Amino acid sequence: MPRALVPSVLRPRKGLVVESLQRDGTFVAVNGPVEGYRRSVDVVDLPDAPDDVEIRQVVEYRLVLPFLGWLLAAPYRRVLGSFGAPERHPWWAPPEPIDPRAAAMLGSLCALAAVSAFPGVLLGQTIEFAREELGFSSSSQSLALATVRADFLIALVVVALADRRGRRKMTLFAIAGGCVLNALSALSPNLEFLVAMQVVGRGFLTGAAVLIGILAAEEMPAGCRAYAVSLLTVVGALGAGAALIALPLADIGERGWRLLFVLALVGLPLVAIFGRHLPESRRFGAPHRNVKMTGHGRRLLLLGVSALLFGLFLAPASQYQTVFLRRERGFSASRISLFTIGTNIWGGIGIVAGGRLADVRGRRVVAAVGIVGGVGCTVLMFFSAGWTIWAWSVIGSVIGAITVPALAVYGPELFPTSLRGRANGIISGVGRIGSVAGLLVIAVLVRDDRPLAPIIALLALGPALLAVLVLVAYPETAHRELEDLNPEDASPLTSETDGRH
Repeated sequence: MPRALVPSVLRPRKGLVVESLQRDGTFVAVNGPVEGYRRSVDVVDLPDAPDDVEIRQVVEYRLVLPFLGWLLAAPYRRVLGSFGAPERHPWWAPPEPIDPRAAAMLGSLCALAAVSAFPGVLLGQTIEFAREELGFSSSSQSLALATVRADFLIALVVVALADRRGRRKMTLFAIAGGCVLNALSALSPNLEFLVAMQVVGRGFLTGAAVLIGILAAEEMPAGCRAYAVSLLTVVGALGAGAALIALPLADIGERGWRLLFVLALVGLPLVAIFGRHLPESRRFGAPHRNVKMTGHGRRLLLLGVSALLFGLFLAPASQYQTVFLRRERGFSASRISLFTIGTNIWGGIGIVAGGRLADVRGRRVVAAVGIVGGVGCTVLMFFSAGWTIWAWSVIGSVIGAITVPALAVYGPELFPTSLRGRANGIISGVGRIGSVAGLLVIAVLVRDDRPLAPIIALLALGPALLAVLVLVAYPETAHRELEDLNPEDASPLTSETDGRH
């Protein structure tokens, strides 16, 4: 190596890991998702080449990312083992370093997101097959999907208890309960029993999903919250994808769809394994004021209306995609599985890009572009046939996915610690109302011989209004600490403080 390049190797590095130079000439990490980090560098003169030197570097560390280690170990090893800091910050890495505790929590939360996502999507994927066995009508199917949205009442109880008893305990309990109740859905003798099990089971899972996002937001540094949401979404999509991979079981026979619900029990040992690595969030554990919802109504209204407008379109479009493909385009269960996986997998690109852009560039423009592009392409897919169905679905998946981390991070960011669970539970509930409204529109308008595309296009007016609302009314929260966004959490404790905190 040319001697002129040596100083860059002998300086402490910043980026994925922040180093400190020790008296013995080695470097240790003061921040980063690693334990036991130590970098030693030896510079040896070359007698035959006075302008060059030989550099020997040894980097030792243990990456603290449970569940995500298989995905990120090689990229981290490649960058941390190189000489000097990388010229550009890697696209796959957090925009700023995260400490070992936050890294361990993020990895555990990603695993739990995948576990909870699998049973959470089963009803939407299997209800068409359940209809063929149990013999209920298309209108009953629509009403059932709308009724299941009452799960937000159960979710609201879960997140409200988490504000008092702790995020970790309620998250693990809710995921385990959701897995058990989904397994019981396999015993359904009729549509009413199936809906009852799903209302409670999905309520637990919905509450757990809200708490997973809150735990990540309360633990991650200000410049990495959207990045954390993007990872949670990508890994959660793997759990949902597992349900799609298993969907061909529904073709085994008339009762084959029941096997998918039985598979939800696989989540129980995974909850026990990754729950051991999940600590309580530092912000919940720290002293904080118990505040009332009064004074936070504007933010609650803003995010609630946003969730309603998005749910108005998203639930019908996602729930009726299988119906559209099977009934109007003649897809088999295996082909539906291939289509859904083959087109949605590209959304991972948009999610990762959206998380990084939302943290580095800001949330609002990223979210608005994703809403308009994703919804527009989805509508065009319902009007398409042949290969264009696949094309519009892929494009919509990539563009629409950038919305997820940019919007989802607002809920945990805009409320103080003592209200964070309840506020996000209410927002989720209002979103469910939007979903119910959208599904009821389809229940009224859909007929076995009537195409779904015009109805989906009508419902797209909701997200169009949401895009305008994001640009006009949303605050910019990137790079701001939660205590800056919520001054109550930065204030001294008062007599309102609950002694348990």
